[in-house]
Amino acid sequence: MAGVMRSFGSASRPKKTKLKPAPTLHFCARARGFAADCCCAVDPLLRSRTRHPISTRMTDLSQTAPTSPRRRIARFVERNAVQNFILAVILFNAVILGLETSDAVMAEVGPLILVLDRICLTIFVVEIALKLYAHGTDFFRRGWNLFDFVIVGISLIPATQSLSVLRALRILRLLRVVSVAPSLRRVVEGLVNALPGMGSVFLLMGVIFYIGSVMATKLFGATFPDWFGTLGRSGYSLFQIMTLESWSMGIVRPVMEVYPYAWMFFVPFIVVTTFAVVNLLVGLIVNSMQDAHHEETNAKTDDYRDEVLARLNDLESLIKSHNTPPKP
Repeated sequence: MAGVMRSFGSASRPKKTKLKPAPTLHFCARARGFAADCCCAVDPLLRSRTRHPISTRMTDLSQTAPTSPRRRIARFVERNAVQNFILAVILFNAVILGLETSDAVMAEVGPLILVLDRICLTIFVVEIALKLYAHGTDFFRRGWNLFDFVIVGISLIPATQSLSVLRALRILRLLRVVSVAPSLRRVVEGLVNALPGMGSVFLLMGVIFYIGSVMATKLFGATFPDWFGTLGRSGYSLFQIMTLESWSMGIVRPVMEVYPYAWMFFVPFIVVTTFAVVNLLVGLIVNSMQDAHHEETNAKTDDYRDEVLARLNDLESLIKSHNTPPKP
C-alpha cells in the first residue's frame, strides 16, 4: 500500500524542467554584443582611452575631414565679413564715380581717383573669379550671379570714342548693392515675381483709362481742348487726376464751373483707379515679397542640409581611410 501511495504521489507531482532562454532575448543579447563590437571596431580614433563626449570626437573628426579647395573658397566668399567688405567697396566705388563728375576734384586729385577706381574694379573681378572657380557652371544658374557678371563685364570694356557711353554705365556697379544686401534682393525678387500678376492689373487699368478717355473727350473736349481735346490729352489728364497731383484746383474745379455735375465722372474715376487698382498692385507686390522671403528661407535650409550631408560624407571617407589596413 505504501508503495502504491509513493508511486501515486510521484505521478501527481510535476517534474522539474530546466527553463530554456527565450529565443527573442537570446537574439537581442547577441545583437547588443554585435553592435558593441561594431562600435569598438569603427575607428581607432573613437576607441581612444580618454573619455571625451561623442559630440567632441565628432567635431574633431569634422575638423580633420578633408575638404576640397572649391568648397573652402565657396565658404570663404559667402562669409558675412567678406560680403560686408564687398558692400563697403561698392559704396566707396559709388562715391569715387560721383567725384569723377566734378571738374574741380579731378583737377586736384584726378590720378588718385582713377587709381582707386581701378582697385575697386580689381576687387570685383577677383570676387567674380573666385565664385566662378568655387561654383563652376552652377555659377550661371543663379540670376544674381549673372547680374553681377554682366555689371562687372561692362566695366571691363574699354571706353573708346565709339563706346564712350560705357564709361557712364560704370555707375551701374552701385546696383550690385541689390545683389549683396539680402533685404534689397528680397524687394527686387518680390517685384519681379509680381510682374505676371501686375500684367493683369495693368490690363484692367488700361481698359478703365481707355473708357474714361473716350468719355472725357466726348463730354469736355469741346470746352477744354487743352485737357480733353484728343484721346491722348484726355488720357494724360486722367493720369494726372489719378496721381492726385493738383487734380482739384487745377482740372476738376475749372471743369465744374462749366459742367456742375462733372464730379459724378471724376470722383468715381479717382476711387476706382487710385484707391482700388493701385492698392491692388501694392498687395500683389507685398505678397510676392513674402513668397520671395519664404523661398530664400527654404534655399538656406537646403544649403545647410547639403553642407551637413557633405560633412557626413567627409567623415565617412575619413573613417574608411582609418579602417583600411596598411599595405605590407
